Amino acid sequence: MEIKVIKSPITKSELLEIAKEGFGDLVKAVVDVRQGIMAIGGELHADEEVLLTENENSKREDTWGINIYPSETGGDFIEFDSMINLKPAHGNSSRGVDDPATREKIENIVRTLIAE
Repeated sequence: MEIKVIKSPITKSELLEIAKEGFGDLVKAVVDVRQGIMAIGGELHADEEVLLTENENSKREDTWGINIYPSETGGDFIEFDSMINLKPAHGNSSRGVDDPATREKIENIVRTLIAE
């Protein structure tokens, strides 16, 4: 699967196509909360994070792994679960995103970059 860096909005139908090419019902994504961008379409969150770090100058403390379910809405649209989220040095000790403000930033970026 090709990893794409998303800086301007894509449609939900494009996201559905990416899901079908990969895992079927979900798209793995890594969001850079500092730059307001995300990488999508990788097999592993870690691969997307590396791409953002190497090509977009993202910093580890700013990148968060999520799963997007394009067919879902509301609270089921985004799942906060990734091994890359384990960042004890940055105050996150789980695979989720412990800080509510960071979760809100992620949700806002995703909703901005995925147009209805």
